[in-house]
Parts: sequence; C-alpha cells; structure tokens
Amino acid sequence: MSVFERYLTVWVFLCIVAGIVLGQITPAVFQAIGSMEIAQVNLPVGLLIWVMIIPMLVKVDFGALHEVKQHVRGIGVTLFVNWLVKPFTMAFLAWLFVRNLFAPWLPAEQIDSYIAGLILLAAAPCTAMVFVWSRLTNGDPLFTLSQVALNDTIMVFAFAPIVALLLGISSIHVPWDTLFTSVVLYIVIPVTLAQLWRKSLLSKGQAHFEAVMDKIGPWSISALLVTLVLLFAFQGKAIIDQPLVIALLAVPILIQVFFNSSLAYWLNRTVGEKHNIACPSALIGASNFFELAVAAAISLFGFQSGAALATVVGVLIEVPVMLLVVKVVNSSKGWYEAGQT
Repeated sequence: MSVFERYLTVWVFLCIVAGIVLGQITPAVFQAIGSMEIAQVNLPVGLLIWVMIIPMLVKVDFGALHEVKQHVRGIGVTLFVNWLVKPFTMAFLAWLFVRNLFAPWLPAEQIDSYIAGLILLAAAPCTAMVFVWSRLTNGDPLFTLSQVALNDTIMVFAFAPIVALLLGISSIHVPWDTLFTSVVLYIVIPVTLAQLWRKSLLSKGQAHFEAVMDKIGPWSISALLVTLVLLFAFQGKAIIDQPLVIALLAVPILIQVFFNSSLAYWLNRTVGEKHNIACPSALIGASNFFELAVAAAISLFGFQSGAALATVVGVLIEVPVMLLVVKVVNSSKGWYEAGQT
C-alpha cells in the first residue's frame, strides 16, 4: 500500500478544508463549474469520475470469472453479503439513525437525501481497493480477482434495480431516467472502455501492462480528491452551519462495515473456506465502490445534496476503518483455523 493510499483520509480531510475555503472565497467560480451540465450530467465531474473509475476497471480481468468454481462456498458468501444483506441492512440503518434517532440534529429538508446517499454507498461492492486489502491479509489473488469480476458483472445489471427498490421503500422519489443514465455513464461505458484498453495494453506484453498500471495508478485517487474539492466547495456553507452532520452520518456506515465484514468472515469459517479466501470475501463485503456512489449521488441529486455529502463521508472513513478490519482478520487467523480442525 503506497503512502498516498495509506494516508488517503488525510488527503480527503485537506480537500474538505480546501473545498470549503475556496467555495467561500470564490463562489462564482464554482457556480460556473456547477452550471456546466448536459442532461443533468455535470461535464467536469463526469470527466473526473471516468478518470477515477477506468484505471481501476482496467485491472479487472473478466476472464477470471471461470475461477469462481474453485471456491464456490466463498463466492456464495460474497454474493450473499454483497447483494442480499449489505444494501438492505444499510437501508435499515439509515432509516433507524438518520430518519429517527439522529433526526433532531439533522436538517429536515436533507434527511431523505442523506438516506439516499447511504443506500447508493452500500449498493456497489468495492472494485479497486479490495485488491489492496486482500494483499495486506495474504488473500488468494485469483479468488479476489474472480469475486471482483463477478461483482462488477452483477453490478451492471443489479445496481439500478436495487437502488430504485430501496429508495422506493424509503419513500424517496426515483428519477429512473437519471438513474439509468448514471448506470450507463459510470458503469457500462467505463467497463467497456477499460476492457478495450486492457486488451490493447496486454497485446504489447505483461511488462508493458504493468508499467502503464504503475503510471496511471495515482490518477484515480487524484481525480477523487479534485472531485471532493468541488463537492465541498458547494457543501461548505451546510457543513459550517451543521458540522455535526459528518459525524452522525459516519455512524451507520461504521456499523455496516463491522457487521458485514464480521458476517462474511464468520460464514466463510462456518462453511469451511480457507483463511486466505475468507479475508478478501469479508473485506469486499465491508468496503464500497465509493467512486461510483459519489458519481451517482451527484447525477441523481446534485452537488449540494445531502446524498453527495453522505457518500463523501464514506470516502473519509474508508481507509482507517478498513485497515482496522485488516488488522482484526490478520490477528484472528489462529482462532479462524482452530475452528476448522
């Protein structure tokens, strides 16, 4: 894990401060950026999202899908937690905390939007950072790759219906045309372009592919940080007025991370999977494809929405929380393997 990745939370915090300050000093500049839209898609942010997502998707080898048969039980746990547990538990936690327990401390007009952002965050399993978490736990690389490829394939078809279902259950209006556009712009097209680029790079040899991956590696995080500056330039006044909001939104996200990682880890142990399979299976269930969540939140609800802010809170706490989960699964290896003897 690079120093840049390890201290992602620090960079995110600095971007929050920079965005808030710049938004207050030069509001006209950011209003001009916010007005650069076509069909409700902000062009600068759309470009930044592609720069975020495509380098990650180039790493995904959809040819690894055949590997899923090697660890059917582990893949079964991954799919169960990612698609049948995670989005629905987050919807429940959002309802419990945001709509009920924390409602007196949150701006009433943004409550629906905060809930929508949390649902968007949970509806897309992690794509890129899970490779880092898996490596830190000595996870099986082929299993990690195959579960990411399978999840990304499912995400193309399942993201929009799950989001629409849970937003509907939460009584939040679903702009279907915008949701469909988001899926096409931020899943279908990037996946297609990334795979074409991957094929082109590999045609020149594995060494060339690795060299290009090393070169474009920082693009994703850099584009994310620039996007955060834009987001917080628009969100600045709301945050200054309500600084407690970020801490309150972090609570359901933290509970979801610990619950889903623990559930996947325990289920893998119960069905008899090896520790190096259980680790990446648990970590992908705890982590989120927050780049997609940020993009969808902006497209659906706008820069200044509570949904955009809620997804950014996920970015803010991602690295330190996931490093804690990594530490737990590493330190509990003896317990895990003792239960299988």
